[in-house]
Amino acid sequence: MSFIFAERMNKLGSETAFEMLAKAKALEAQGRDIIHLEIGEPDFPTPSNVIEKGMKAMLAGMTKYTPSPGISEARQVIAEYIGRTRGYDVDPDEVVMTAGGKPIMFYSILAVVNPGDEVIYPNPGFPIYESVIKFSGGIPVPIPLREENQFRLDIEELKSLITNKTKMIIINSPQNPTGGMLTKEDLEEMAGILADRDIVILSDEIYENVVYENKSSSISSFPGMKGKTIILNGFSKTYAMTGWRAGYGVMPKEIAQHITKLVVNSTSCLAGFTQMACIEALTGPQEEVKKRVEQFRIRRDEIVDGLNSIPGLKCLKPQGAFYVFPNIREFGKSSGEMADYLLQEAGVATLGGNAFGRYGEGYLRISYANSLKNIEEAVVRIGDALKKL
Repeated sequence: MSFIFAERMNKLGSETAFEMLAKAKALEAQGRDIIHLEIGEPDFPTPSNVIEKGMKAMLAGMTKYTPSPGISEARQVIAEYIGRTRGYDVDPDEVVMTAGGKPIMFYSILAVVNPGDEVIYPNPGFPIYESVIKFSGGIPVPIPLREENQFRLDIEELKSLITNKTKMIIINSPQNPTGGMLTKEDLEEMAGILADRDIVILSDEIYENVVYENKSSSISSFPGMKGKTIILNGFSKTYAMTGWRAGYGVMPKEIAQHITKLVVNSTSCLAGFTQMACIEALTGPQEEVKKRVEQFRIRRDEIVDGLNSIPGLKCLKPQGAFYVFPNIREFGKSSGEMADYLLQEAGVATLGGNAFGRYGEGYLRISYANSLKNIEEAVVRIGDALKKL
């Protein structure tokens, strides 16, 4: 049978990380030794206290439907956490829990953006932003993140991109794929530009706790911004809960009501035992999180120094998340070609920067969410492979 699919499906992209993972796994099945630096997933286990809480909740019978925006206790804890860390009061009715952070991207854009509306988004950036903007009928407007600006967006350039059709601006700090961070001054200046405009800000803050020299800030904390900001957050990166599929959005109540409708019409609800685990993650001991971030910092320094010791490579030191974004332009290969070359020649799985948008061409995204031993070996392999070019 020949299927005719809806035209909208042509507008959806994918995540190259999973495609590269499949290639790497195929080579492993052939007996190759592959170091995986392509997936943005902490290699640490979920903290034991979080697992225990989830298991106890299952045994206690929390395996049934829950309210679509989340159980009241979980939303209250999230509201208190966001309020405490952002410096304002949050009502639990402003919180919607979802199966991971991606639904907040999807639902927010679907709820706010009409066909023909413009959405400004970071490029290079998480590929789902552009994908869902197109799927919704919106017009994606990339704002370049440039190496010479530490992969921070340029505020004056942002101003020049805003038109009377701009409906939403997406920001991500700390940022995937570059590890760049917007400064407090950047966000303050941005807030001054946007405070009097009818533009919704989708602020992806999923890496907020994976930071090194400086603390991350939220644009929602600045005057006039809470009422127009959707915070995207979750538990995958901070608490290594990728498989638990637990995310949330914090937003004005009116938007929350519409996003709850989308939850009702798609996934119905988030598992109750997962929500109880999330409560434990936020209210339980945080020492393990701090230790893990310190391990990421050590790995960051190791991989940055190692890559910069390879002739022809240039790698900025990221301020947050667990990715480096080295410049590979001197080698005369496209980003995709280089990623394939390193996989085949060096047995190191990375991602071409172009997988994150056209302004990522000329770079690789390398995750250092792997052991220090594997990172050291990967740097040696990359260096040996690049000597052959």
